[in-house]
Order: sequence, then C-alpha cells, then structure tokens
Amino acid sequence: MNNTSGTSYTAKLTDGPLEGKTIAVDFLPSGDVKPTVEIPVDPGKSYLYARTSDSEFDSDNSDRPTAVGYRYHTTNYA
Repeated sequence: MNNTSGTSYTAKLTDGPLEGKTIAVDFLPSGDVKPTVEIPVDPGKSYLYARTSDSEFDSDNSDRPTAVGYRYHTTNYA
C-alpha cells in the first residue's frame, strides 16, 4: 500500500486467524499508530490484534510509518 495521503497506514497481521493479511488503518488524531486494531469478521465476532515493534517507513524519512506489524491477541464476542 502506498501511503500518499498520510492519513492511513498498512497493518500487517503477522499471526492468528488472519495471518498474512493486511488492512488499511487510519492514524489516531494525534498522528500516532493505533496500539490495537479490532477487525469485525462475523456479526457479533471480531479479532483484536496488538501492535508489535515492527514498522516500515518510506525512503522519504517520514516520521509516520507506512506499515506496522500486529499480532493476534484475542477474539471478542458481542
């Protein structure tokens, strides 16, 4: 994913039920990446992924990452 707008980044899901998938995630209003992402998969069911230290940046020396790794944490049921 190319982060040309600067408003989102790619979350790389490194393990768990969605291992190998990527999704676009908006930065927090502060400009930081989200510590966790919750991904709805079925009505009343979602997967919670927590941020890892893995980050990728464009070569333009931006302080915002273009991709961040997330590890599976838990399944939430509504």
